[in-house]
Amino acid sequence: MVVPVERSNVETMRHFLVPVLMVMVGVPAVAATQTFDVVVYGGTAGGIIAAVSAAREGLSAAVLEPTNHVGGMVSSGLGYTDFGKKEAIGGYAYEFYYRVGRFYGMNRYSAEVSWYHEPHVAEQIFREMMTGAGVKVFEKARLKEKGGVKKEGTRVISIDTEGGDTFSAKIFMDATYEGDLMAQAGVTWVYGREASAEYGESLAGVRDRTPLHQFLVDIPAKGPDGKLLPEISTNQPAAAGSADKAVQAYNFRMCFSEATDRVPFSRQPAGYAASRYALFAKLVVARTKAEGKVPALATVISIGRLPNQTADINNNGAFSTDYIGASWTYPNAGYAERDRIWEDHKRYTLGFFYFLANDPELPEVLRNEMKQWGLCRNEFTDNDHFPRQLYIREDRRMVGEYVMRQQDMQTELTKPDVIGMGSYNSDSHNVQRIAGSDGMVRNEGDMQVAVTPYQIPYRILTPKRAEATNLLNPVTFSATHVAYSSVRMEPQYMILGQAAGVAAKMAIDANSAVQAIDTKALTAKLRSQGVVVEYVPSPQASALVKARTAK
Repeated sequence: MVVPVERSNVETMRHFLVPVLMVMVGVPAVAATQTFDVVVYGGTAGGIIAAVSAAREGLSAAVLEPTNHVGGMVSSGLGYTDFGKKEAIGGYAYEFYYRVGRFYGMNRYSAEVSWYHEPHVAEQIFREMMTGAGVKVFEKARLKEKGGVKKEGTRVISIDTEGGDTFSAKIFMDATYEGDLMAQAGVTWVYGREASAEYGESLAGVRDRTPLHQFLVDIPAKGPDGKLLPEISTNQPAAAGSADKAVQAYNFRMCFSEATDRVPFSRQPAGYAASRYALFAKLVVARTKAEGKVPALATVISIGRLPNQTADINNNGAFSTDYIGASWTYPNAGYAERDRIWEDHKRYTLGFFYFLANDPELPEVLRNEMKQWGLCRNEFTDNDHFPRQLYIREDRRMVGEYVMRQQDMQTELTKPDVIGMGSYNSDSHNVQRIAGSDGMVRNEGDMQVAVTPYQIPYRILTPKRAEATNLLNPVTFSATHVAYSSVRMEPQYMILGQAAGVAAKMAIDANSAVQAIDTKALTAKLRSQGVVVEYVPSPQASALVKARTAK
């Protein structure tokens, strides 16, 4: 039965339905602001632990991750952990590796933790930790490239993502490797290498000839045509110890497999040119002659064995997976340029592995050794088994009220505001590959210098008070190039993240700037949570030292 409707009612319905239909056909509505106590930008290992730490303190916490995967390098190939002194790692960082150990059943071997893991296992555990703590995760939430940060005075009020979402918080944290939130918030930052004189650091600036990851055999930098060989820079380095804007090499930490279902390097990658690896071929010939045998694969790439017939592949030697000299523009690059740099690194990397496995210029024994490996079929399945995260070893570095220096790792080891320990050696990869004054090729920039286990101060997490009072930086922290080269290890990022979460709670409760919290109370709280703030060697390590001394 048709019910007659008066005209006035029809008009009323029309005015009601039109806006509804407009929404239904895709007219965007105004996005609501989402509010949390703490917003962490960057789902790296340090960012995840920062959010988990804040949430366990009773705060509402969110992680905004630009991609659709979390864990940063820890879940993107870096499974052979750079732990330094294991006794220096505690708190939630240790908990992560304890959970890894539980996953692999290390208790069967009377062990608590596993420092080595497959990428997908790391991501699974990070997600479990965030779910358990009640952290809300927003993926594909990249900060607007320009105008993404709103401030009132020294306080960050909100941030906007490319998708049109707005997030407000009492405390913000930048846990990206790039430091985009920090930069847009008007915080002072630097990149490159300081001069040795600036902070009194003997390791700073341009490096003199160094012994590791170096050409230990003479190879002319120029070919028969008088031109530099590919992958050699035309730059002439400045005097040793001088400053520059050069950035240590990036690479991809690959996950290789030797299982029968591995993905072999049998297909020539897009954009491949064998000529760009001519220097590497000459290096193999020169080494074979000097050493009396063909170099083993493990001297060409670092093979860190992981569970289930997999391995973490890293740079090793003078010409390897590090794409030397290709990272210099990254700190000032926009999103599009970063994508180009990422793709360029991928082409270099896949081309290098294809060359290793297939090029007839290389000895057959080396090629066959390489063919025993391939990409891991059950890793990075949505990215052709290739890592999603470029290993950005160093990018922007904040300049806070305290800048950590070489002395803080070698002589001035204790801090009144300690939040954790560092112990990995000063580790900067080569910056450039050049022709030396003798016409032979050499690498410049490597730094592999031991440190004494040192305390990390809270102050490196905080910007200058005049610039930002509710922002913490557990990844782009305040340090020189030399100091950053040691503290930048993933367990330390997690340690700094835990401190940032607890500090956020203290700043919110006291309604104070992050620079004004009670650092003694912070240290005490972290200690109660298992964070190591004083280095005590294990009995086994002490016994080993005594035995070596006796010899």
